[in-house]
Amino acid sequence: MFQLLATRRFGPLFAVQFLGAFNDNLFRTAVVFIIAFDVAAADPARAAMLASVAAGLFILPYFLFSGIAGSVADRRDKGDIARLVKLLEIIFMALGWAALLMGSLELALAVVFLMGCHSTLFGPVKYAILPQHLKPQELVAGTGLVEAATFVAILLGQVAGGLLATAAVGPVACALAVIGWLAARAIPLAPPEEEQQGGGPINWNPISSGRTALAGAFANRALWRATLAISWFWALGAIYTSQFVPLARNSMGGDEAVATLFLGAFSVGIAAGSVLVGRWLKGRISTRLCAPAGLVMALAGIDLWFAVTGVGSAPKGMAAFFATMAGWRVLADLVVMAVAGGVFSVPLYAVLQTAGAAGSRASSIAANNIINSLFQVAAVLGAGAAVGAGLGVSLVLMLAGITVLPLLPALRQLDRA
Repeated sequence: MFQLLATRRFGPLFAVQFLGAFNDNLFRTAVVFIIAFDVAAADPARAAMLASVAAGLFILPYFLFSGIAGSVADRRDKGDIARLVKLLEIIFMALGWAALLMGSLELALAVVFLMGCHSTLFGPVKYAILPQHLKPQELVAGTGLVEAATFVAILLGQVAGGLLATAAVGPVACALAVIGWLAARAIPLAPPEEEQQGGGPINWNPISSGRTALAGAFANRALWRATLAISWFWALGAIYTSQFVPLARNSMGGDEAVATLFLGAFSVGIAAGSVLVGRWLKGRISTRLCAPAGLVMALAGIDLWFAVTGVGSAPKGMAAFFATMAGWRVLADLVVMAVAGGVFSVPLYAVLQTAGAAGSRASSIAANNIINSLFQVAAVLGAGAAVGAGLGVSLVLMLAGITVLPLLPALRQLDRA
């Protein structure tokens, strides 16, 4: 599996994805810290509102422009698109550097939106290009490595965004964008496939292109089931990552180090599961592990609900948190859930890459990104409303986890298909 990283047909793409995801989260986290500790330091309500605006601005392009991104990736060389995306990232990060130097929150938020556009355009490429460059028996492994890179990069980017001085964020982000562009230059050509050979008109209308992508996914049962399951997974991940701080601080009295540990364990666990599933499936594109993994996630969420009460809500640091078995049990539940999440999601992405026509593969992934964005926004808003209404954070997390149960029959049908 890891030998793929040394090949030109995969290694440069892996580097581009890792560096792009790192930069997205480095800059976004830096902006959130500026909001919390500078712009709105004396107004927690305004800080929370602006942080939500930043998150929304990053997700919005996925909803608006994924259809266009899929249409472009199906009709143009995907390697060329990756190189264009990396050039745009250099420009966007230069604007971000300027925003931080000037102390302009408005420009910084605009750059967050532009980075969302950058990720939206690259989203269909990073998965649709894999079947063109990898052998069929390598596809699950390659997809798992891309998924692992994404979650580790998200974690490291968020940590770096919180630790780096504001003056260092801009030059670091620009340097990484340049390195990403250099890596993109090594990605082999990946011309349009099948019925899109020779190119064709790109649908630049965000509404009709999105509608076309969704119609294609709806028309294929395997694609639609995989899309729903992946979107559920990302929604659950969005709920958990948005509630780690309240869970640690309010439910168990933990400090910032405990909350950071939760985020790290969750991200690394998903990365580990994403890599392990390729070994367990031995290169076969199969969803036979998805339903069991979803059930494990639900059971881990239920056990987490019981474990949190055993920790207690008294203020505590890292040492005090792990002084009791309940603290270790909470961490174990999060790790088990995350590893199962990686096992759950990677085979479903392999279905997205192979279940539809090769010439519309990127549009299938774009449809998934549209549904993903809707699910994530709805899930985070719903979880926030439930917590605000008085439900405990651990109860909300447990209820979110068991929503996988209605998906299990569809996952079994997908496996049989």
